Amino acid sequence: MIPRALFPLLQCPTCRSRDLYVQADGVHCGRCGAVYAFREGYIDLMPRNVAYGYISKYVTDEAELAEELDYRELAPPLLAAGVRDRALRRLLRFRPTDVALDNGCGTAKHAVWNAGRVRLMIGSDPATLFADQARDQVALARADSRSLPFADNTFDKLFAIDILEHFPLDVIDQYLAESARVLRPGGRMLAFSNTRERSPIQPVIDLSRRLGRVFVRAGWYDFSREARRKSDHVKALETWEDVLAAFERAGLRPVKVVFWNSLFTTFVEHVLMKLGEAILGRAQAPRSEPPAPAALAANEAGQAPAATSGAPASGVVREIRARQRIRRRLRPGGPLHLALLAVTLVMELDLWLFGWMRCGSYFILVEKPGGKPC
Repeated sequence: MIPRALFPLLQCPTCRSRDLYVQADGVHCGRCGAVYAFREGYIDLMPRNVAYGYISKYVTDEAELAEELDYRELAPPLLAAGVRDRALRRLLRFRPTDVALDNGCGTAKHAVWNAGRVRLMIGSDPATLFADQARDQVALARADSRSLPFADNTFDKLFAIDILEHFPLDVIDQYLAESARVLRPGGRMLAFSNTRERSPIQPVIDLSRRLGRVFVRAGWYDFSREARRKSDHVKALETWEDVLAAFERAGLRPVKVVFWNSLFTTFVEHVLMKLGEAILGRAQAPRSEPPAPAALAANEAGQAPAATSGAPASGVVREIRARQRIRRRLRPGGPLHLALLAVTLVMELDLWLFGWMRCGSYFILVEKPGGKPC
């Protein structure tokens, strides 16, 4: 979606000029002459003639990941994604007058789930793995977070979910500096990420991981898809002190912190959910089931999918198939939806019961000084 309300917020990401004008083919910069084209559901606002030292694998491997991630159709906010989204809403407190940015939005699922709570929701990412629903409901920009295409003091709210752990330290500093620049004084940002610190209850949490490894060895399921998703995690902010120092360098003041000691979550993700996916994914597909994506089709034809990275393709295929079947059966208020919502609330107990206990995973709410808090 490319709403008219987006255009007054823009600045040229190449020369930082506000001298922009809109034509049928895109947004033009009157100073440097760059043209930022309209694409299907988004604007391409990547800076021109800029060479970055760090490039995310979601950009370099976008075509391959598009096959594997099963990203185009969104499920409701349930399970771990639901816990993140409920914490996002509770801590950031969206208002109907807010202009909000999902900075590094990925599929833009959190932007979609919260678009109706704000005046304007914008999602930006250098990769274009946007869900179909996001292209219809969210103002989307292909953009690099080191040179955001937005004017100073634009946003009331900004959030970064599962972003900072992907970056080296210099990129984190650039990301946070640009986030602070586009936040208005008094504006707030929520980040969810993780350090290398272990939970005080890690030995108990690891019991679920050990049980999961038993099922992996038995051939019930594998974690190859999850391992690929996390394969570029750098975790340059190794400790909580590193996190606080990074936000301080950006001029952002901590307001609230909640840690995620994943006692219940790990059991759900490593045992309960994976067993369910294994059962659903192994079952024979019914004749009425829609055609599988290319990765599924290639595997079922005995061919190698486009990107396996040495991981067992069958595990990825089963997981994608299972998630597609679950999405087709999800109806708001239906038995499956209510059951998954109940599991989500159990997972959320990790925040309510252990959120005070310092560990690696954290939600941090910060504020840009100088104005009335949002």
